[in-house]
Amino acid sequence: MAAKATKTATAAPQAKGSTAGGADRPRLLLLDGHSLAYRAFYALPAENFSTTTGQTTNAIYGFTSMLANTLRDEKPTHLAVAFDVSRKTWRLSEYPEYKATRSATPDEFRSQVELIGELLDAMSVKRFAVDGFEADDVIATLATQAEAAGFEVLIVTGDRDAFQLVTEHVTVLYPTKGVSELTRYTPEKVEERYGLTPAQYPDFAALRGDPSDNLPGIPGVGEKTAAKWITQFGSFDELVARVEEVKGKAGQNLRDHLDAVKLNRRLTEMVRDVALDSVPEDLDRRPYDRATLDVMMDVLEFRHPNFRDRVYAADPGAEQVVDAPVDPGVAIDGHALEAGTLPGWLDGHGTDRLGVATVDAWALGAGTVSEIALATADGPAVWFDPAHLAEDDEKAFAGWLADAARPKVMHDAKSVMRVFAEHGWTVGGVAMDTALAAYLIKPGRRSFALDVLSVEYLHRELEPAEAETGQLAFGVEEGAEADKLMAQARAVVDLGEEFGTRLAEVGAIELLGDVELPTSELLARMERHGIAADREWLESLEQQFAGAVQQAVEEAHRAVGHEFNLGSPKQLQEVFFNELGLPKTKKTKTGYTTDADALAWLAGQTEHELPVIMLRHREQARLRSTVEGLIKTVAPDGRIHTTFNQTVAATGRLSSTDPNLQNIPVRTDEGRAIRRGFVVGEGFESLLTADYSQIELRVMAHLSQDEGLIAAFTSGEDLHTTVGSQVFNVAKDAVDAEMRRKIKAMSYGLAYGLSAFGLSQQLGIGPDEAKGLMEGYFERFGGVRDYLHRAVEEARVTGYTETLLGRRRYLPDLTSDNRQRREMAERMALNAPIQGSAADIVKIAMLRVDQALTGEGLRSRTLLQVHDEIVLEVAPGERTRVEEVVREQMSTAYPLLAPLDVSIGAGADWESAAH
Repeated sequence: MAAKATKTATAAPQAKGSTAGGADRPRLLLLDGHSLAYRAFYALPAENFSTTTGQTTNAIYGFTSMLANTLRDEKPTHLAVAFDVSRKTWRLSEYPEYKATRSATPDEFRSQVELIGELLDAMSVKRFAVDGFEADDVIATLATQAEAAGFEVLIVTGDRDAFQLVTEHVTVLYPTKGVSELTRYTPEKVEERYGLTPAQYPDFAALRGDPSDNLPGIPGVGEKTAAKWITQFGSFDELVARVEEVKGKAGQNLRDHLDAVKLNRRLTEMVRDVALDSVPEDLDRRPYDRATLDVMMDVLEFRHPNFRDRVYAADPGAEQVVDAPVDPGVAIDGHALEAGTLPGWLDGHGTDRLGVATVDAWALGAGTVSEIALATADGPAVWFDPAHLAEDDEKAFAGWLADAARPKVMHDAKSVMRVFAEHGWTVGGVAMDTALAAYLIKPGRRSFALDVLSVEYLHRELEPAEAETGQLAFGVEEGAEADKLMAQARAVVDLGEEFGTRLAEVGAIELLGDVELPTSELLARMERHGIAADREWLESLEQQFAGAVQQAVEEAHRAVGHEFNLGSPKQLQEVFFNELGLPKTKKTKTGYTTDADALAWLAGQTEHELPVIMLRHREQARLRSTVEGLIKTVAPDGRIHTTFNQTVAATGRLSSTDPNLQNIPVRTDEGRAIRRGFVVGEGFESLLTADYSQIELRVMAHLSQDEGLIAAFTSGEDLHTTVGSQVFNVAKDAVDAEMRRKIKAMSYGLAYGLSAFGLSQQLGIGPDEAKGLMEGYFERFGGVRDYLHRAVEEARVTGYTETLLGRRRYLPDLTSDNRQRREMAERMALNAPIQGSAADIVKIAMLRVDQALTGEGLRSRTLLQVHDEIVLEVAPGERTRVEEVVREQMSTAYPLLAPLDVSIGAGADWESAAH
């Protein structure tokens, strides 16, 4: 059995449905950029297409996808895209109401147009935008020139006026379903659709009018009448000349509106002689600038390999690029091991750095591994089923696996360690985790899947191109799956080599080896431990929240006087704004928003009880959903085994799923009631919780080295009271609760890049008061002001921020011309070093606590890490020592100028252990 090397791309199939006579002609593809981008913008849901910086990308993705598909299907030799510059064109000069009914361009769309242009530049595509003219005038000019020069022309546009350009050698590809389906309009298709020739189409359009362009039609005259007149008289000019012959009311309406119709005809005609800086012959397709395009794809977070493959497959220079093949060694030496042969293979290759790939399953705190593949960097690879290992095989494998001197490369090592432990295997010597390495190299990316990384960094598909099949050992009939797993193991070890170099370039080798890899090993154990759950308590809470939801529904129905669906935005809009006549909220595509912010605003604007009821209904429904999720994740052992994620938050913070423990509120009675459902397990004495007090503010004080803020921390007094006394220039005992609230909000807000306007919104005060509050703060703590300014400016120069441990966050939008994207990146530049440093310190603290507990032979163990809090399960008789260990190790985890302060509590459940 052999794993084959990937082949170079073959020629694309011949285009389908080519226009007649185009076989030997050069083919020019012209695209109406704004038209197609708009279609993509409204065809793809914006909530599914945005970057971690908040940049919406649905128009960019849809446009690029459509372009890639069209290039694949039509194989043009020449290509150009035309864009509108603005609405100030010659048509507007002639008719000031032209397109006046169109709504303002959404900011979310406007910000994407230039990015589409930058993508086209990276794809070496010529783009046109001419002052005073629309994109369709540019297209008409190029199409006319190209046909005269012997080209076949294809025009992709959502503007039906382009049908006037259709000839034997000019075809319009009109989107009929979003941007995914294109209908070919040849002369025959235009006549079939309208009963007119393409040359007659602008005559017809002038009579019909165009609401989208605000071109008025003739009262009582629709498409059928307009087409009949053009057919009857032959042309618009002839119809005008003989207008008195048109009978009936429609004829009179035509005569009454003749001047408007003549204007329509002038505006509908496309200009065919726009002065351009290029002619069709100049628009030949050229190889992509792949380096730039790669960067743009990363910045826009387009990670799906199929999408990238389609874009790159259309590269005219693709035939010059041969993807790196899978090493022939895998093809020659990859095989399934027979029972009893694993010790010998490990004797020969076990000292090499081996890539490990598995097929495994994990659910509700239990898992199994069904297949394992190992691969060397220089060729040999093996596959085996652990269920069919002989005793000597398993002993040799377990010994190699646990040996810290035998280097292993894994992808998502935490998951491997977690499931291997179910088989009694200990993992040591993980030299590289390719998922964690990719995360440290580019923390903002969306996908860390092995297949995505293989395509991006190794330039090859993850699976063998042509896997042979054959009889394998252990009763496996098909060899293709084993082939795939060995190819994965080989990709892992090759990526490990590639990432070793890249980690050095970004200064993250120590961060991986000293922090992230040890943390993954600890998290694997924590996931297996889980935390005991009081199922009866959780079920009683679920019933309580369900009752509260139903009560809110009944109250809402009484408040309105009839039943309605509280979960239907359409019905809510009808009730709020039509029936009750409440003030209108923010306008959306489907009406007026009824989201939480809108409900809170309505509650303050009106005395009607419905907004308050709706807010309570949604909160109780959310709590019920949270508890239902927890109940579903209680494993047969009575414990909840969450999964911790190391590669989700770009700042380095951990998150959790199945269940998401960060979803549980901590400052409400309901949230605290939910935490009571997490209890100490059998054989243990209590739960112990420990968290850092104001760690992010202490990091900010350390980074800014502001003496006043550091002194406020070291005084031992309440931080916000101490700072408040200085900002408001009053005695400490004169700082009231409202002053303290404002200072607390501002202190934390500064660490998150909060503006004066944002502070005013958060505190419910005027912008001037908020601005004055910030100025007073900076006057007292100038070091903070200087640091925040310096952090952004340094990041603007380098392109990234760094934590205390050197964790980088890349922020290319800091130099963006788009104000929204630039300001979002500036806020991230302020927050990433602070939040990221705090996250690094928490990981170090966890590791030190675990090492100390293990070193002293204590049975107590770490179970959870949520935000800045660590939850441990304390064995009988160990509480005093565990508390001492935790306090010592956490308080000395990192030497901040504003010393770390740790709060500790213990109890029978998570809530009673709070402090």
